[in-house]
Amino acid sequence: MTARILVVDDEPSIVKLVATTLSARGYEIITGYNGEEAIDKAGLHHPDLIILDIMMPKMDGKEARKRLLADPKTKDIPVIHLSAVGEFDSQLDAMQHGTTDYITKPFSPKELAEHVEMILDPKRRDELLKMQHAKTGKLSTIVNIMHRDR
Repeated sequence: MTARILVVDDEPSIVKLVATTLSARGYEIITGYNGEEAIDKAGLHHPDLIILDIMMPKMDGKEARKRLLADPKTKDIPVIHLSAVGEFDSQLDAMQHGTTDYITKPFSPKELAEHVEMILDPKRRDELLKMQHAKTGKLSTIVNIMHRDR
């Protein structure tokens, strides 16, 4: 069965790049352009993964992620934040509050596809958990150092 991925970003060029990259790898792609569409389409299509920008009109990606996590029908869908928001505090907050992965723009389409494959492959669950733990640990260390210097 082909995995279904919801790609949500307010930049059509980003949506097209991600959709083209992942559809070439055999994934079914659903697209959206704001947080409200992310909520609606996730409930309607039940994707296996959501790739979600943070800064978007109508509803930002953080709020959309919160609402997805609060809904029993969508709470277990993995979310990758793909965002230009590169602040370490924002990344750490996302990772500590239900985001599966966080990739900053500009990004490598190949790297994104590799992350998607890891998240969707149940055999790589341990590898994914180790990656999440390591990323959260690094971000936490960086944020603590930054706040100490203030």
